[in-house]
Amino acid sequence: MVSSVPVYNKNQKRINVRRPEIMDEVKEEVVIHYRSPLVEHIRANGSKYAFGNTSVRLAKEFGFCYGVERAIDLAYAARRYFPIQEPVYILGEIIHNAHVNEQIRDMGVTFLSGQYKGADVTDLKEGDAVVIPAFGTEVDIREELIQKGCTIIDATCGDVMSVWRRVRQNARHNVTSVIHGKAWHEETMATSSQATSKGGHYLVVFNLEETDYLCQFIVNGGDRDEFLNKFDGAYSDGFDPDIHLKAIGVANQTTMMRGETEEVQRRIRQAMIKRFGKEKLEDHFRFFDTICGATQDRQDALRDLLNREMDLLLVVGGYNSSNTAHLAELGEQKIPTYFIKDAEELVSAEILNHFLQEKHQMSSTKNWLNIEGELVFGVTAGASCPNNLIEQVILRVFELRGESTETLLESIQA
Repeated sequence: MVSSVPVYNKNQKRINVRRPEIMDEVKEEVVIHYRSPLVEHIRANGSKYAFGNTSVRLAKEFGFCYGVERAIDLAYAARRYFPIQEPVYILGEIIHNAHVNEQIRDMGVTFLSGQYKGADVTDLKEGDAVVIPAFGTEVDIREELIQKGCTIIDATCGDVMSVWRRVRQNARHNVTSVIHGKAWHEETMATSSQATSKGGHYLVVFNLEETDYLCQFIVNGGDRDEFLNKFDGAYSDGFDPDIHLKAIGVANQTTMMRGETEEVQRRIRQAMIKRFGKEKLEDHFRFFDTICGATQDRQDALRDLLNREMDLLLVVGGYNSSNTAHLAELGEQKIPTYFIKDAEELVSAEILNHFLQEKHQMSSTKNWLNIEGELVFGVTAGASCPNNLIEQVILRVFELRGESTETLLESIQA
């Protein structure tokens, strides 16, 4: 598995695993694991494909984004750079896709948390190589790695780090960061820690209902204990709504819906105007658009796809993937939409297993696929979903419709 790479020095704390002699092999390996000739063919032909009486339409933008590709490349490169007898660790899931994480585990990378956990941070020794995932990590965890003398390979997405800069700036100016996101998500936890590392405070709001509650408190005040109970687990130690809501900077988890984040900031801005007056708004409110560009591109592409005539939509990706979940939300507003992790969820034309976001649980839908007459189905995928999984889903639908997938694949090679 290990190629001829420069001599490994365990005392090095800064290394470049993206060396040309490594990356050439990594790129080839990643292509083998995740490429799809069928998806490439469909994209090259107007993002639509018909075979027999079944047609598929793909969103113009879907699947791996640059940040995800970079994170995967770094994990692969780290395993190739270090001698096979030396462990390579990763803090948690490299991205939110079970198939990719399992592939990285099977390459010999040890997970330090989550369902693939094989060791703990306390087990690390000086010189051990540790990959930080695309979501980043909390400040105290990074500091612990540094104190242990670990060699860090940082795969944090650049868009995430842009949010961090804004949050740290808020903290330096005694401005509380109100983060639109999911308090339990790795990215939001990492972002929150950036505020407290500079002595600042944060509050995480998940949706517009929580935003409205916050706005009412800003304008009219309220029961402090009730407020803290409502947002339990979503604010910094020592946060006091009577004190720390006088100056607010709105930030966000990069994979949230742009429209909802914009509405969150609009409502908070109006609340601050009511509380302090428009002429003093700059002293009490700030907002920076930090939605990930790839997230927005995929949402826009899906909106365009939903303007086409289709019978159903399949959204492919990890069930803990925030950006994939938002794609499913968009689809559900227009047509029958099913959030699936892979082709195995398409049990038969009679049974489909899919994820229900509101209930955060799996469900089965009966007779979901019409096997007679014409059918047009749409497919999109989250930024952490590889093309090979998308291909398998497409082929499974054609198979359930009675089409020969072998003949189909031969047709795109003709």
